[in-house]
Amino acid sequence: METVKVKINGRDYDVPKGSTILEAAHYAGITIPTLCYMKKINAIGACRVCVCEVKGARSLVAACVFPVAEGMEINTASEKVIKARKMTLELILSNHNTDCLTCGRNQNCELQSLAQYYGVDKVRFNTTEFEEDIDDSTGVIVRDNSKCILCRRCVAACKENQAVAVIGANERGFNTHIACAFEMDLKEAPCVSCGQCIVACPTGALHEADDTYKVIEALNDPSKHVVVGVAPSIRVQLGEAFNMPIGTNVEGKIAAALHRMGFDGVFDVDTAADLTILEEGTELLKRIEKGGPFPLITSCSPGWIKFAEYYFPKLLPNISSCKSPQQMFGSVMKTYYAEKYNLNPEDIFVVSIMPCTAKKFEAARPDQMINGVPAVDVAITSREFAKLINRMGIKFEELPDEEFDVPFGVASGAGHIFGATGGVMEAALRTVAEVVNKKPLEKLEFEEVRGVKDVKEATYNIGGMDINVAVTSGLANAKKLLEMVEKGEKNYHFIEIMACPGGCVNGGGQIIQPSSVTNYLDVRVERAKGLYSEDKGMTLRKSHENPVIKELYDTYFGEPGSHKAHSILHTHYAKRERY
Repeated sequence: METVKVKINGRDYDVPKGSTILEAAHYAGITIPTLCYMKKINAIGACRVCVCEVKGARSLVAACVFPVAEGMEINTASEKVIKARKMTLELILSNHNTDCLTCGRNQNCELQSLAQYYGVDKVRFNTTEFEEDIDDSTGVIVRDNSKCILCRRCVAACKENQAVAVIGANERGFNTHIACAFEMDLKEAPCVSCGQCIVACPTGALHEADDTYKVIEALNDPSKHVVVGVAPSIRVQLGEAFNMPIGTNVEGKIAAALHRMGFDGVFDVDTAADLTILEEGTELLKRIEKGGPFPLITSCSPGWIKFAEYYFPKLLPNISSCKSPQQMFGSVMKTYYAEKYNLNPEDIFVVSIMPCTAKKFEAARPDQMINGVPAVDVAITSREFAKLINRMGIKFEELPDEEFDVPFGVASGAGHIFGATGGVMEAALRTVAEVVNKKPLEKLEFEEVRGVKDVKEATYNIGGMDINVAVTSGLANAKKLLEMVEKGEKNYHFIEIMACPGGCVNGGGQIIQPSSVTNYLDVRVERAKGLYSEDKGMTLRKSHENPVIKELYDTYFGEPGSHKAHSILHTHYAKRERY
């Protein structure tokens, strides 16, 4: 690595050549605050919170965009720098709705944290009187521009990571604000409800629609049989809301918390993930037998499905007809479970705890109904779940570890790894390979499809046939991959696509980590480690060996891909007009 010598706060350092001052300072163990900066996708020097002194420069420079040079002398904490940062924060706050006590991001707001750090206890400038400017048209994502600081992180996430670009800066000067083109509501724009804009936002300008009150109402309704299902990735990231290390597996405490809330059934959506593999794996096998159509593309991610309906309608026949694990879980609850326990499906209230805001949209889709009722009544995010735990006075950190309830508390390691990009592919390959080859796999790890690389490709020989697979996450990566598929430049048999970069462990509904963490630590990797570690330590690691799934087919569905299975566990998708 080629380096340059710089002096930071009076001390000499060798730092990587080509670094910005921000990167060089981090390399030297010095933190420079930021508000607009997001590594790789938003380095615009707009917020001016990161300004530093550079000897010889005419003015303070923005550390996030200013490159280091040999012999440069930098001061990151001079009196001039501190005063400038404090004034910048005051100016931002003068045009910011400061109802912090009632804001969902209270105590997890980057602007609030910096104001406290720099001792901004008053604002010397005239403050703005705000008129209500809230867009809650989607029922999924809520935008409150009174709390927007124009950092444009949401714009960058939507454009660079997701290739959707439905929001941007409208007007100029003091009238600048973030909105959709032509001031249309978000519901009118081809937004895919992925929620990556929420995760990027440093304040409370963006958040999900709060559905926790629906859960509380259901739990207090004696006529309702209330069940809950927990998605795979929740167990390795919910702990962050309670100051636990990133990637800590809190599965046992989650089960304990839900028991204390009073749910009639506390289940694991990982079980439904295993069910998904049996149906999707069968679909792949049938296409292999028939010689196509290829590729088969996974359907677990509702953000990806909505993206395909808007932007890749020609590929809809290639997408698996399988419902997502969330929807399979709800569908099974209101059919098999209802019959088994002599319950009226209309009296069963299904709650899902998901890493994804798009799951709210998915639960409300008309094509996801089962026997005339919603398969899932309410989908809440990890963040809403954490709020629910606190509101009910549950001391999460002190809870003992408990198990999920039977019958839908038994899951395989394959179901666990659904939460990481490549996990669905690996789970499917474990089952398909054993079914086709008619013998146990010597090695269950398909490491070529793991990790956070933009696109992962591999070829596996299954039953004497070379099966070409690809895995990608983040819709910008998906767009690039699918454009090559449409042009015939790439040929695959099976593709896994997750809307959020890194998969569900980085979903739009997950606990928000500040940019001071995410710019320097890949939380996707840390959370995924927890899932893979759990899988490796399990005895049951293949979906088709899950005894609960075997029982489901033996007593109810008959076999994977049966007519009954199709009527309950499968759906269809249709083209959406963008405008």
